[in-house]
Amino acid sequence: MTDVRPKKALGQHFLTDLDVAARIASTLDAAPGMPVLEIGPGMGVLTQYILASGRELDVVEIDTESVAWLRSHMPALDGHIIEGDFLRLPLDTIFGGRPFALIGNYPYNISSQIFFHMLEYRDHVPFCSGMLQREVAERIAAAPGSRTRGILSVLLQLWYDVRYLFTVPPGVFNPPPKVHSGVIELKRNSRQDAGCDERLLRTVVKTAFGQRRKTLRNSLRGLLPPGAQLPDSPIMAMRPEQLSVDQFVELTLTVENLRQK
Repeated sequence: MTDVRPKKALGQHFLTDLDVAARIASTLDAAPGMPVLEIGPGMGVLTQYILASGRELDVVEIDTESVAWLRSHMPALDGHIIEGDFLRLPLDTIFGGRPFALIGNYPYNISSQIFFHMLEYRDHVPFCSGMLQREVAERIAAAPGSRTRGILSVLLQLWYDVRYLFTVPPGVFNPPPKVHSGVIELKRNSRQDAGCDERLLRTVVKTAFGQRRKTLRNSLRGLLPPGAQLPDSPIMAMRPEQLSVDQFVELTLTVENLRQK
């Protein structure tokens, strides 16, 4: 069987550098003993190192050509290939409901959606690592005050400790993307609840970053009932990228209180 043809519609850029693949696989050392779910294995360049480690592994692949290739070339995956769309996968049913580590060379075109889906099942995914577009990877890991900080930064850092690990150049892919890639690691933190209405928190974060050039006092005005005013405080004069996760929680509590009056 010939190699799989990369499909632009699926955002496929197949990693060809074995050293990079081995390095990404080694990030799983930070999650010992956990079963592993790999997203988009393609032709198994990362998969082979996970299998060699002896880890319990399932893979999820939407590309039928890749599924056929894996079945032909990697018999160890027999019974462990989930053919379908990760974004529609109920993650609480994987591995019989046990917590697992998530890894992959994530498709650029759905990488943000992958992490939003993971957030819905955060208690089932205590560890995640992998490669995505460097700009997105840097945004996810961005600290308060960084110009790259955004919605994903806050919502993921609410529940995970995030580290940017290393950068990968375009030339190690087929076809080479037009941008560099970045590898990140996310470990579930000790937070058990958001400390506020989580749905409202998401609304506050998305509204604030949707008007990121405005101060929070101005960008959040539309979330308040008529006549309500945000209190005078240093936070209200700040822009969203300057705030920590806890400051966003505090801000959400303020908005929630004003909406209940």
